[in-house]
Amino acid sequence: MSGTASQSTLQAAGPVAETLLGVSTVLVLGATLIFVAVMALLVLAVRRRGGQVNARWWVLGGGVVFPTAVLAALFAYSEWHKPPWRIAPPKNALIVGVTAHMWWWELRYRDPASGAEIVGANEIRIPVGRPVYFGLTSADVIHSFWVPALGGKMDMLPGRVQHLQLQADRPGTWRGQCAEYCGDQHARMALHVVAEQPAAFEAWLAAQARPAAASSSPEIERGREAFLAHRCNACHTVRGVSEESRLGPDLTHVGSRLYLGAGTVANDAAGLAQWVAHTQQLKPGARMPSSGERIDEASLRSIAAWLGELK
Repeated sequence: MSGTASQSTLQAAGPVAETLLGVSTVLVLGATLIFVAVMALLVLAVRRRGGQVNARWWVLGGGVVFPTAVLAALFAYSEWHKPPWRIAPPKNALIVGVTAHMWWWELRYRDPASGAEIVGANEIRIPVGRPVYFGLTSADVIHSFWVPALGGKMDMLPGRVQHLQLQADRPGTWRGQCAEYCGDQHARMALHVVAEQPAAFEAWLAAQARPAAASSSPEIERGREAFLAHRCNACHTVRGVSEESRLGPDLTHVGSRLYLGAGTVANDAAGLAQWVAHTQQLKPGARMPSSGERIDEASLRSIAAWLGELK
């Protein structure tokens, strides 16, 4: 797995992104050549200022025939190379449901063993070399799903499911972003895609299907009790600990994720404690209040320690 999460269309990591990069390269090079040719004609015209020019042919050739031929060729080229849209996923595709919220991502997989849904947040894991068929929708306003290193963007509309097929050809971690302005924290609505070898992905998916598990030390047990006592479970589900709530991200395996708050804070002991205590300072307007104002410091540390164990 790559240590750096790339967010660049110039570092294509899958067939869709490679196709888009190829088309973009042709368009940029073509535009550059045309610009150079026009500048050369401008220089020539300035140097021949007193000469006679057949303006009719220049207007017809340079203003009608040439642009028509170039645009028609580029249109045909781009249509030939555009990624295929599929009304149904390929038989071997992994299907992932993505629901955009203000300002985080809800993810749903299907457990191949039991058929039950596996719910996560803000981090998508996929197997290398296997097509992934995304079902994209929004729970509130218009958002847009975009992972530049894997493919183009797709708008996410309330009440409608859009489809997008992507694939990663090598292991790595890539950063995605909401590409449609959606409110105060649009800039802090990131997601990360982690591509793993198929065996590692299957092991991860099997672990995600299980309920939360943590050690039984006194500190960790105090964190679990404080989580319930302060009604954090009113918004967050932790399977095996609290009943389902869809108001906030599922925290069943939150300790296994790279970031918190949709890419806002690195997921380590310090980041967890900071996020729980000072949510509004880190991400103003987020639906989660800052708990440092209503929960004592010892309980906050215990809650953060317990959440960090949920992997």
